[in-house]
Amino acid sequence: MKLLPLILFVLMFQSCLDKKSETTSEVAMKENIQTNEDDFNSKKVVSLNFDELEQRYLQKNNDSIYIINFWATWCKPCIKELPAFEKLASDYSDKKVKLLLVSLDFPDKLESQVIPFIKKNNIQSEVVLLDDADANSWIPKVSPQWSGAIPATVIYKKEDRKFYEQSFTFEVLETELKTFL
Repeated sequence: MKLLPLILFVLMFQSCLDKKSETTSEVAMKENIQTNEDDFNSKKVVSLNFDELEQRYLQKNNDSIYIINFWATWCKPCIKELPAFEKLASDYSDKKVKLLLVSLDFPDKLESQVIPFIKKNNIQSEVVLLDDADANSWIPKVSPQWSGAIPATVIYKKEDRKFYEQSFTFEVLETELKTFL
């Protein structure tokens, strides 16, 4: 049982290794780089434990649709799909659609990796860092189907909830969102 967190970490890390060549979305992400640090949307990236994340973001019961994406700066498939999430948030900004990017990077990497990554890639969506090492307890609370691999996404509106342990293209993500509209 003590090896379970280590096994989950190794599985998450392996699922994020991607040897494919650079895609259009990765190129688009690089073209979005801000050269002026002052242009960064200076929203503070907060660290939350799972109880705080669950209370603030995973249990909303209003007319909005919530898209919660679990990712990390070291996960190539996660980074590859981020432009799709950013585009969706932008395209549906006039609708009741809320996007949250939940970083699973280590808490000590917030200042050295997460915030610079957000600045470099001009991420406009809200980002929080999940600072809760007890993955064995919170992963099944997000979804009983979640193995712990990332990227992973929850889309919900009130009690209607879907979980995805996969990467998204913009088209597939938008199709899934439309099932909630």
